Amino acid sequence: MATSAIGSGTGISTQSAMSSSRQTIAENFDTFLSILTTQLKNQNPLEPLDTNQFTQQLVQFTGVEQQLKTNEFLEALVMGAQNDGVAAATAANQAVNLIGKTIVAGSSVSSLKDGNASWTYTVARDAPNAEVTIRNAKGEIVHTQSVALQAGQGNFEWDGKDASGLDFDEGQYSITIDAKDATGNPVSVLTQIKGVVDMVDLTGSEPVLVVNGSRIYLDSVLSVTNTPAATDGEDTADA
Repeated sequence: MATSAIGSGTGISTQSAMSSSRQTIAENFDTFLSILTTQLKNQNPLEPLDTNQFTQQLVQFTGVEQQLKTNEFLEALVMGAQNDGVAAATAANQAVNLIGKTIVAGSSVSSLKDGNASWTYTVARDAPNAEVTIRNAKGEIVHTQSVALQAGQGNFEWDGKDASGLDFDEGQYSITIDAKDATGNPVSVLTQIKGVVDMVDLTGSEPVLVVNGSRIYLDSVLSVTNTPAATDGEDTADA
């Protein structure tokens, strides 16, 4: 809490100091402009203002204006950096709070582990003719299957075996579902994954959720629910 207070106070002091500096420069600029205008209006036509002196005053005029703009630009940079820091901290807190929660996220990638990989999908309308294709991390097709899909949400599970019954290595696999209705028209299918957030990776520019080995960004999360507690019987079976 102390760190937060210090950081906030520093930001306010910096902004206040820059605002005071800009106000002082602006006042000096207004004074300079007033003097220069008065001097031009009241100069003797027979003895006009010296050209060199006039040029020097114009240079001073430009310098003051540039200083004003530079200060405004620096202030915008400082405020932007402070806002970015607050946004990053907020996103990190939101991500950490999801650890242990069950999420559904828009993603075509799932992890094959212990002979199972699963996806959730949402179908716009009935699609009696659908082709499921699963690819490995290299983009190679490892499994295809024809299915009939009903409108709404459903689950697809893969046992991680090839056509001859051999097991594929555990890892990341992606799914695509090409669906058509009874008349042959394409049907929209949204693929998702569902699982418990195991950890959060904060090493990058934005936090990444890790669900069963799959990396999920916060903006792809569609829903969050509390993970049901395991019953005593389930604990015994796991043991």
